[in-house]
Amino acid sequence: MTDSFALVRPDRRAELAVGLARVRSRIADACAAAGRARTEVTMIAVTKTYPAADVVALMSLGVTDVGENRDQEAAPKAREVAAVGVTPRWHFIGRLQRNKVKSVVRYADVVQSVDRVRLVSALDAAAVAARDRPLDVLVQVSIDADPARGGAVPDSSDPDVGLGPVVDAVAAAPGLRLAGLMAVAPLGWEPPRAFDRLAALAAALRADHPQATSVSAGMSGDLESAIEHGATHVRVGSALLGMRPTLG
Repeated sequence: MTDSFALVRPDRRAELAVGLARVRSRIADACAAAGRARTEVTMIAVTKTYPAADVVALMSLGVTDVGENRDQEAAPKAREVAAVGVTPRWHFIGRLQRNKVKSVVRYADVVQSVDRVRLVSALDAAAVAARDRPLDVLVQVSIDADPARGGAVPDSSDPDVGLGPVVDAVAAAPGLRLAGLMAVAPLGWEPPRAFDRLAALAAALRADHPQATSVSAGMSGDLESAIEHGATHVRVGSALLGMRPTLG
């Protein structure tokens, strides 16, 4: 056990408890406004740049789902957390390169950023080799059809990055389980417009794949709109943990 886990700092735990209470209240209010049950929405604590001790503290406060963006940070953090017997549900939510899949499948319970067929093939092979059960996958959608920021492109016939081909590849992969869609509201778009578009795509997906019920959308600044439009998972960082340290 490392020194950072000998005792989570009481002041930091109290700070996180305040942030968590505020976020939980926002989610509850948004669910009530949308006529949805609070149990329909899972909060993912996005802990990139924060220490493993914060993950341990959040788990002690009842958080179950944790998100990370970069494998080079997430892999050692997951090992540190596991070493003290804490087992969050890890979501990999950053853009994923194929040379990282063998590492990611060893700790992630969900990969939310699958956006091209070539990545599906690599992730499936790694999952089959390293796991005893399929890996849950959300297909990331490019709402504005700009692949530069990541995301499969709706209404595209591109065999690698078209949304249809990516969904079909995940659904056919024995090492993966198609769980739903993920998206980020594009720059310059009002959140309701973006999340309404995502809701329509998610409904179309469920028509063909009824088990793919997850919709990951919304962050600290727009989670209410995401919940109004059917998000089942919201990804919360700064509103929960405070302003992020600068990435090195």
